[in-house]
Amino acid sequence: MTLNKIFFFLLKSLAVLVGLVLVYALCGYFIPFIEVPAKKTDEPKVIEAFILTNGVHTDLVVPVKNDVTDWGKELPFDNTISKRYDFSYVSFGWGDKGFYLDTPSWAELQPSTAFVAAFGLGESAMHCTYYFEMEEGEDCKKIMLTKKQYEDLVNYIKDKFDRDRNGKVIFIETDSVYGINDAFYEAKGRYSFLETCNTWANNGLKVAGQKAAYWTPTDVGIFQHYR
Repeated sequence: MTLNKIFFFLLKSLAVLVGLVLVYALCGYFIPFIEVPAKKTDEPKVIEAFILTNGVHTDLVVPVKNDVTDWGKELPFDNTISKRYDFSYVSFGWGDKGFYLDTPSWAELQPSTAFVAAFGLGESAMHCTYYFEMEEGEDCKKIMLTKKQYEDLVNYIKDKFDRDRNGKVIFIETDSVYGINDAFYEAKGRYSFLETCNTWANNGLKVAGQKAAYWTPTDVGIFQHYR
């Protein structure tokens, strides 16, 4: 292969790559505007839940305990640094394990970590954080669920945990926790640019019969439907 052919091959490859990135960016911006409406129901909405974002990542937040499930039994309080047990809510955020455990801040993001995450080459983890109270605002929106909707959401969340042969969630022992009230667990699936943490949370809203984006890789795609 001549030098000119190599040059044009590399140029075409770069053009294709840039084109794919542009298509992804356009899809990631426009498709989330397509709203999946909330499912109509005559059942009373009696369970309070929330969607929470840190500006990038969306978590689903639910009561620690009610007559549907007791998350304290599923996710032992002793797995947190504080080991407190008097919390009211627990949040769930699914994502790439490398991002969660090896990237304390965006400034420390390694290209290899980003590549592995973007193309579904790594493992995933569930980040669970306990809260005493939730404060509504631009980054935290309340949703009300019927008992059936909440049961569906609980099943959706539980199904994403990886489990041992006894059916117990698998705790990840790490110093990379974000505070004193959170913990990480092994999870199913592989994070990618098509299936992000926000895509997972958005799908959870659909399962629970709540309004959501048709598809979204970002938290903005979710929260624009809850203004």
